[in-house]
Amino acid sequence: MRTIRLLLWPAGLAVGIAAEWVLYGWSDPRHLLPDLLTGWALIACGLIGWHLRPGSRSGPLMTATGFTWFVWNFTVPSVGAIDWLTGHALYLHRGPLVQLLLTYPRGRASGWVARAAIAVGYACAVVTPVWRSDAATIVLCAGLVLVAGYDYLQAVGRRRRECLAALQATVFTAAVLGGIAVARLADPTQRAAYATLLAYEIALSALAVALLVGLIRAPWERAAVTDLVVELGEARSGTLRDALARALGDPTLEVGYWVPGRNGYVDASGRDLTIPAPGAERRVTRIDRDGQRVAALVHDPSVLEDPGLVEAVAASTRLAASNARLQAAVRAQVAEVVASRRRLLRAGDEERRRLEERLQEGAERRLNDLLRILERAQAESKRDAEAAGRLDRARAQLEQTLGEIHQLARGLHPRELSDGGLSAALASLAERSPVPVDVEVAAGRLPDDVEAALHFACSEALANVAKYASASTVSITVTADDGLLQLAIEDDGVGGADPARGTGLRGLADRIEALGGTFGVDSPVGHGTRVAADLPLDGGPR
Repeated sequence: MRTIRLLLWPAGLAVGIAAEWVLYGWSDPRHLLPDLLTGWALIACGLIGWHLRPGSRSGPLMTATGFTWFVWNFTVPSVGAIDWLTGHALYLHRGPLVQLLLTYPRGRASGWVARAAIAVGYACAVVTPVWRSDAATIVLCAGLVLVAGYDYLQAVGRRRRECLAALQATVFTAAVLGGIAVARLADPTQRAAYATLLAYEIALSALAVALLVGLIRAPWERAAVTDLVVELGEARSGTLRDALARALGDPTLEVGYWVPGRNGYVDASGRDLTIPAPGAERRVTRIDRDGQRVAALVHDPSVLEDPGLVEAVAASTRLAASNARLQAAVRAQVAEVVASRRRLLRAGDEERRRLEERLQEGAERRLNDLLRILERAQAESKRDAEAAGRLDRARAQLEQTLGEIHQLARGLHPRELSDGGLSAALASLAERSPVPVDVEVAAGRLPDDVEAALHFACSEALANVAKYASASTVSITVTADDGLLQLAIEDDGVGGADPARGTGLRGLADRIEALGGTFGVDSPVGHGTRVAADLPLDGGPR
């Protein structure tokens, strides 16, 4: 093969000179030189790549593209057979060019899709009218990009990095050919044809040089772990998984951080990460530091086949894993704090409900019994005016005390909420409001903590309307859809409500946010107030 490569150097020089002499006779250097340099660039870059990377077929394919570039120049009108053959060889170079693009840098097709596309490429290279058609050229270019993109998406690890280089070369060539086709459709003049041909020749020469540089540098042979060390030092640790996935060419890669307190791995968001068992389809690479577990990579088996790459990845991962592990642990603790906050809220509501029951069953019941005793004593003491007066005053004070206890019990936890749900409780609020209230509840029974939160939000909002809004009407709307509960309270008052100036609305916001919801107040001066809350329903309406 070394001898063949050496002989191809003078052969390429001779074929190029002969082809230009036959076609132009050295009379048209404006066309001759770009044509000659394009073919020579393809042959020279191909032979150099072939020498440096003898295990790759990309060098021979590039060389073949260069030699077939000159074939059409040998059209001899006086010899019919040669004229016919060379006349149909105008686009012959695009056969090996298509194979070069789709198989770069190995020069070997990776699957049946690529092999089928290469066969179509050679067929179209022989059937001249196909590439001669601008519309067909655009379609073929789009097809080449789709095939290269498909190979890239199907590959992992080093092969994915190789397919990325092939995809980039294919996209560049397809963009050039497609752009030339569009330009010719827009301007079918001879001047435009010459300009597009020159652009094509320049693009092919640049492509040959770029492919040769790629073969020399071979960036696909190593993951970008060196650059990744710097990147991870500058970026937020939450980007570690994405950075490693890009560097290793495995979009399915997962990173787990060891949390000693939980005796397991969690992902960057703090959720538990299940590690595949030995022998599973997914491979696990554990990252240790000073004998202590730091992280684990769950990846495709073909990604980390090189032991040197494993150590490089481990080194880069250790730089970011400590901070990322702390963040993951913090997120896990935050999730526990949120859950604890919700449990405290539910416990508080339950305690309020029990206190309301104790007031009604204890003090309120005994005061009612005392009221009935006073009523009987009042009926028996009609003759004694002074005693009757004292009983009337005692009865009035007792009735007032009963009313206050009843209001206190209702404020702690309304009986209607426990018996009839949110709809009944809001209807009761509307009846007691001094401002007319229109209530619409399009939801069934909801979790107790959600119903309590919405009830107290409405109660506080109606109290504010009565005190400050000078409104003539209020509307309360509750809807539940697709796991989300929405509350809207609107009035036509003077507006200007500011949650920062009082504890009532701030307390409601805290209650809503403790349940994972959002709370907002829109109150432009002179245009009424709108209080809105959104609450997620874990299990939906019940």
